[in-house]
Amino acid sequence: MSRIIYSKEHKYIANQLKRARKTANLDQAKAAGLLGKTQSFVSKVEAGQRRIDIVTLKEFARIYKKPIDYFLM
Repeated sequence: MSRIIYSKEHKYIANQLKRARKTANLDQAKAAGLLGKTQSFVSKVEAGQRRIDIVTLKEFARIYKKPIDYFLM
């Protein structure tokens, strides 16, 4: 995987996170509260401006009720 933050793979994950949040009928502020993060954090992740680790991805998957592979290409 490329180290460039705007790689194809990174954009895919960011888009899937946004799609999953909307499918779960959550706004960014509510998702952030469930994660114990700020709305700004969720916004930056979805915009591809911030990378997340696997533990955080697992937490997103939990609150959006999606299998972790939903977010991977």
